[in-house]
Formats: sequence, structure tokens, C-alpha cells
Amino acid sequence: MDTTTPVFCGIVPPHVLDKLARSDDPVIAGPARRTLQADAAQRTGRRLTTVIGAVATPPAAPAEGPLRTLYDAENGTSLPGTEVRGEGDEPVRDATVNRAYAGLGATFELLLSAYGHNSVDGGGLPLNATVHYDEKYGNAFWNGEQMVFGDGDGEIFLDFTVAVDVIAHELAHGLTQYTANLSYFGQPGALNESMSDVIGSLVKQYTLGQSADQADWLIGAGLLAPRVSGVALRSLKEPGSAYDDDVLGKDPQPATMKDYVRTGRDNGGVHINSGIPNHAFYLLATQLGGPAWERAGQIWFDVLTGGELAVDADFASFARLSVAAARARFGEGEELEAVLKAWSQVGVPTG
Repeated sequence: MDTTTPVFCGIVPPHVLDKLARSDDPVIAGPARRTLQADAAQRTGRRLTTVIGAVATPPAAPAEGPLRTLYDAENGTSLPGTEVRGEGDEPVRDATVNRAYAGLGATFELLLSAYGHNSVDGGGLPLNATVHYDEKYGNAFWNGEQMVFGDGDGEIFLDFTVAVDVIAHELAHGLTQYTANLSYFGQPGALNESMSDVIGSLVKQYTLGQSADQADWLIGAGLLAPRVSGVALRSLKEPGSAYDDDVLGKDPQPATMKDYVRTGRDNGGVHINSGIPNHAFYLLATQLGGPAWERAGQIWFDVLTGGELAVDADFASFARLSVAAARARFGEGEELEAVLKAWSQVGVPTG
């Protein structure tokens, strides 16, 4: 399996940006169009890298802690930009840089402390990130090699480093890339997105010291500007409820297979139908209680990294493997029963 195929994965779905780009208000439409153009250029770059091959980097001994380097694109699009903070450096005057640095560290800490996984590749991969990408850029993404954050337009989206779960979500695409390498279309693509939402939520809960019952289960809380009628980009607790806005539209995520959305947009609905496995994880975590990263998160992590999850896995395949993972790690106990119940509640068969 090629575990290093670069994929452009943005936190804001293209169908949302499409809607914003059609707004009658040029203040909203202009930045959205610019973001779509920048995203299209990144996708082309990722395809070329896949065909030509990424530049090989010499192996190094894994570090015991994160190796973070932050860059500033200075509102341009050349990556990585100017280095502004390295590992162990004191905080700088730019709060965006410091938030990105902290978010990378929080994600590294969860993966290592909870699952014994050293960085996103398991071998101490350096974590690089660029802030202030482009002008009023309304997205954040993992491009197969590094993290990139826009400042938002201030009208719909704020600075994309304000939510640690957004940082962790994008970095988790690197984790998936180096493990199961789920293809980015249809149900495997929705699983790819869902895994990032799960890791993003777990990093936020871990950072705040929250139990499953205390968590808000929102992705991107604080990212939407005050004028937007909404609380976040997505909700694992109640998919479809994150926003309902005249400009942004209505959150289209389903919570169960009954409302599964068949579409050719958004890579076959990867950001839309991810609501189904997202909700299954929420149901599992809240049924088990306690810190969600301990038992529920461990089961999901075991599936992702266990070597049996195919690149084209559908929801039912992931569900079956989660049942096997729960049984293998915890035996015939409440964890197994909770996994079976969670998938049943969202309408995904476990075989």
C-alpha cells in the first residue's frame, strides 16, 4: 500500500464555498471565489506530486517530542513561506503562529500519550505549518506534506487557528495518509473525513480535560463570524444542526443511513455523509462514558492503524472491523455491546 499519496483535504467543504461564491454580496463572494481558485490550484499540485513522485527525505531517528516549524506566507501562496517559529522557541508576537504551534503540539501529545503513536506517521515526522496563507483565504488544509491556515474573510470565517479541533482535524488527514490511506471519494472519503473529525474532537477534549458527557462534540466552534447563524462547521452529537444561515446555507449532514446523501459534489459527499460515522462514534463514546479517547478512541484508532482497513472501505467494513477491534482489545464486555448498538442506531450493519 502506498501510504504517502498526497491528498488535498480542506476543513471547509467545496459545496459551502460554492454557495458563498454565488452570494450577491461581493464582500462574501469575492473571498469565496478566491479560496476556490486557490484550492483548485492545490489539488492540481497534489495530483502532479502523485504522478511525479514526492521528493524523498532522508530517514532520521525519531524524536521524543514534536518537531514543529511554523512559517508565514505573508498573504501569498508560495509554500512554506518564511520561518517564524521553530521547536522550542519562545512564543512570538503573532497569536496565529502561537495557536498553530500549540495545536500541532496538542495533536502530537494525544497521539503519543493515548496511543503510543509518534507523530502522524508513527516515526516522528516533523510537523510543519504555514499561517496567513493568501488574502482572506477561507480554509485550512493538509496538502500531503504540511498544514496550511488561512485568515478567513472576517465576514463568514475567522482565523482558522482559533479552534484546536480544526488544527487536529487537518493534521489527522496526515495520520490517515500514513496508515489506512483511505481514498477520498464516497464512503471511504467520508470515513477519511470522519476520522479527522473524531481525532479533532478528541484532541479538544483531551486538551480541556473533558469527559464524553462534558464535551460539546462540535468541530470548528468559534470559527464562524458573529454574523453567521450557527455554532460550528459540524456536530457529531447532532449532525445537520451546526449552522442554518441565509448565506452559508443549512448544515446538510445526515445522522443515519436513512438520510444518506447520494451526490457527485464534494467528492461524493465526503464532508456530508461523514455525519453518519461521526454520530456512531459520539453514541459509542457517550454510552461508555469517561474520557472518549480511552476506550472509544482506542477502538477507532485500532481500526485505522490495524492494517485490515482497505483503501476503499465502506461504512459497513469499518463497522465490522470496529466490532473485531473492540472484541480483541476489551473482550465480550460493555465496549463490544456499545459498538454494536452505536452502529445499529445509525443504520450501518456490522455483519
